[in-house]
Amino acid sequence: MTVRWPWLLPIGSAIALIVGNGPISVFAFGVFIKPLEAEFGWSRASISAGLSLCGLFSALALPLVGGLMDRYGARRPLVIAVCLFALNIAAIGGTTSLAMFIALTALSGLSGAAQSPLAYVKSISGQFNARRGLAIGIAMSGVGIGTALVPLLVQSLINSFGWRAAYLGMGALVFLLAVPIAAAVIPDEPERRVSARDESDLSQGLSIRMAIGSRIFWLLALSIFLASLALNGSLVHVVPMLTERGWTPDRAAMALATAGLSGMVGRILVGFIIDRIFAPYVGGVFFLMAAAGIFLLIEDKAVILGVVFVGLAAGAEIDMMGFLTSRYFGLSALGKTYGLLFALFTVAAGLGPYLIGLSFTSTKAYGLGFSTAAGLMILAGLILTTLGPYRYKPGR
Repeated sequence: MTVRWPWLLPIGSAIALIVGNGPISVFAFGVFIKPLEAEFGWSRASISAGLSLCGLFSALALPLVGGLMDRYGARRPLVIAVCLFALNIAAIGGTTSLAMFIALTALSGLSGAAQSPLAYVKSISGQFNARRGLAIGIAMSGVGIGTALVPLLVQSLINSFGWRAAYLGMGALVFLLAVPIAAAVIPDEPERRVSARDESDLSQGLSIRMAIGSRIFWLLALSIFLASLALNGSLVHVVPMLTERGWTPDRAAMALATAGLSGMVGRILVGFIIDRIFAPYVGGVFFLMAAAGIFLLIEDKAVILGVVFVGLAAGAEIDMMGFLTSRYFGLSALGKTYGLLFALFTVAAGLGPYLIGLSFTSTKAYGLGFSTAAGLMILAGLILTTLGPYRYKPGR
């Protein structure tokens, strides 16, 4: 294998993650809120409940998926799961009742758990060391591209064919884009695991029991949870918030696309930086930028700049989660450990939109929900800076 071939893994991962669980299930969700509200008369809190359950079901599945990938490799579980996820998303377009919509949206959390960064970060961490941050950043840039393009595509499909056809189109896109890429670039061999006899061998990494028993795990988990709650809650409601202020749906979707493009840039930029500068400090700076961006959205001033700041932080968080998991806990049980952390991220990603939707339903305004989100971003950034030095330092 030549020196260049390993980079096919992060590049291919980026392409597959354009239609990852985040862009499809979370960031496209906000574009459907008003069409569903108009056709069925459901409240935004009720509609957002489906996304919250999606996050919960995904959280339950992620550690199990991570364990399977630790044991059997990533490729086979990923390809099977992507096929099921595509069918699930397409089926939401056949919704006839609120209960059916919530059930199918929640089920997509199970079917879409593997089509998250988990498999891609695990595979990349096993192939890269000194440039791991950049490799993860390149892969995660696909999430930013998806966040930018998928809502625009969905809005275009809704305008032309209706929201039901938009769900069918998303399902087809997942199948056609992610399945061939996952089958082609993801290695199928599991990483060498630590046996029960040598689970304390720190040269390979901590066992899952040792990882969750550490102070660093819970500090990192809390920071991830708070940031995901605030970032995803804010981004999902950007489109309905701006249309409430008189923006056209297309223009509001373009603003959300700006967040996606910012996230793409943020992922690559942060990946490059954290190979050189202590990652928790970098993350703290980006989280404070997000708090400033949310305040700009609240005040309806420099809205695009505010969206850019939030998008950059969303990109930074995804990079940080995988990178810091490998640096603090090693590779032996990376699937399980990262699966647990990503489960918390996913629960928060679903809970945040629901809580902000509930706040809007109660107050008829977004000020309280977005202000709380800004405060949570500040707290998440401060917690991140207390993690301490890496246990597994980068090689040359």
